[in-house]
Amino acid sequence: MSAPVTVAAAAVIGALAGPSAPVAWAAGTAPPATVQHAGTAQSASPRSAGITGPGGVGVRLLDVPADAVNNPRARAYIVDNLTPGTTIHRRIVVSNTTKSELHVAVYSDAATISQGSFVGAPGHTVNDLSSWTTVSRPTLDVPAGTTAVDTVTVAIPSAASPGERYAVVWAEVRGANGGGIDLVSRVGIRMYVYVGGTNPVTSFTVNTMTGQRNSGGHPVVRAVVHNTGGRAVDLSGAMTMSSVTGQLTAGPYSAQLGTTLAPGQTEPVWFTLTSQITDGPWNATVTLHSGLNQQAFRAKITFPPSSGTAAPAAARPVGGGLGFVTILAGAILIAIFAALIALIITHRRRRLS
Repeated sequence: MSAPVTVAAAAVIGALAGPSAPVAWAAGTAPPATVQHAGTAQSASPRSAGITGPGGVGVRLLDVPADAVNNPRARAYIVDNLTPGTTIHRRIVVSNTTKSELHVAVYSDAATISQGSFVGAPGHTVNDLSSWTTVSRPTLDVPAGTTAVDTVTVAIPSAASPGERYAVVWAEVRGANGGGIDLVSRVGIRMYVYVGGTNPVTSFTVNTMTGQRNSGGHPVVRAVVHNTGGRAVDLSGAMTMSSVTGQLTAGPYSAQLGTTLAPGQTEPVWFTLTSQITDGPWNATVTLHSGLNQQAFRAKITFPPSSGTAAPAAARPVGGGLGFVTILAGAILIAIFAALIALIITHRRRRLS
């Protein structure tokens, strides 16, 4: 974990729970009413934020919508698509892995997506989603080595405008380090809530891939990703390479974790390679995931012979064929057309008989 940030005589450490969750600093330095409660499944394991000494406070999401139980994002975060006037409830578990009782404050806070990171706002900052979010137990006394359950309620106003909102539910512990500075440690669950009920498509594209060598000559690849859909994406994945003129293959190399993009945003995803990679040329294939969405892209890249950056290469979707939705729509149209032809032929035969 990164070093604490001192703010107004308080060092604040913040971490957002979930896969590929980056550290988000509280100082803002970047890093008809329907109740939905039944039909949920248990979520993922806790992620913890250290306090002082061994152990810490952790938080995890306990409830997942039944129709999203296989979606890794919905198991880690509060991800939903709600119509105005809807209210939902999600239970969370706060854990204490220290050797003493912890007094934990639980509250909602505004969040933004900036420079590829999901960032919790400083203090108790208010935005639309955080103002619509409450918890049943704002304070919890959690004995050492135990857990406590709290309930998060999100009530969307009937007049809410369409769009995706972001917030975070924090579990926060305060303490002193003995040097006159209060330590504030908080760990949170991200919230991605789309208002409107239309559930826009999740989609992204890789624009370019660029081979680079850092100051030590170590090869890295920079893939520039653009969110072309209507929902935020949390990207993970891997890259493989094959030589253009030979039989060499390399990888897979995992993507650097922590890249989150709001709709319309563009940021790089980085891949660190082994030092034995030659200059190329290479056929590089990047496969990225966000929840259940997976897309792959390919480009022909090279690496400079020493420290520096090669020319960026345009990426294209792997396969380049028609998507499943397009094929399905075409099949439906063909079936409808065939049914109409059969109906016309039957009608003509009846007239002639």
